[in-house]
Amino acid sequence: MVIVIYYMMFFKINRSGFVKSLLVGIMLVSIVSCKKSNPDETGAALLPIDTARIVKTYLALGDSYTIGTSVAAELRFPNQVAALLSQQGLQVKIPDIVATSGWTTGSLLSALANTPPTATYDIVTLLIGVNNQFQGRSQAEYKIQFIDLLNKAIGYAGGNKARVFVLSIPDYSVTPFAQNSDTARIAREINEFNAINKQVTNSTGIGYLDITGISREARLDPTLSATDGLHPSGKQYARWVALLAPIIKAAF
Repeated sequence: MVIVIYYMMFFKINRSGFVKSLLVGIMLVSIVSCKKSNPDETGAALLPIDTARIVKTYLALGDSYTIGTSVAAELRFPNQVAALLSQQGLQVKIPDIVATSGWTTGSLLSALANTPPTATYDIVTLLIGVNNQFQGRSQAEYKIQFIDLLNKAIGYAGGNKARVFVLSIPDYSVTPFAQNSDTARIAREINEFNAINKQVTNSTGIGYLDITGISREARLDPTLSATDGLHPSGKQYARWVALLAPIIKAAF
């Protein structure tokens, strides 16, 4: 555009109406071309946002199975999920975990009431109930409290049900810890509690992963149990993660 103005001054061609019209046309084309090549005010080209590269946040709610009692932090199932997904291109932060050994659904509700999460999360998992069974608490109470927890999990996911995932309760009846207990009763009651959490989860339209079958393989494979003879080993958690990670990834 500057070059055109320079030629106008040098040759004094502004006397010709035809030439004036021609120059105006050239200037307009130049202006339009400049705008197309510089779509924003700074002149920089706008690039599409790669949402897959945005680091995702993860909240894991539960009990000893979520906090990974008797295994290193990196072997907890939430941590293994984050690591595996990150390796596969879905970047996930180290999870925030709200879980402690011995917690029932009531314990988890109390903890969330006392210190509620202050942000929303891209991923939320929920695994709770074994201590309700172990402590002999009623299944009616469990259902009410599980529904409350599931609704809270949806809220922590910003209302996005597709980002909430429930895991079934493992069966500890097959572990050395339970060898002197009524293992048939334990297994039966674990099934009953799982029937409740599965029905509630499915009716809410949330993803459900049954890992109870994997936990029962510890009866014949001692490497699936941690050194305490009760909780899953990192190897067993890896088996869960191999099933859970693809389900989570498919939600993005």
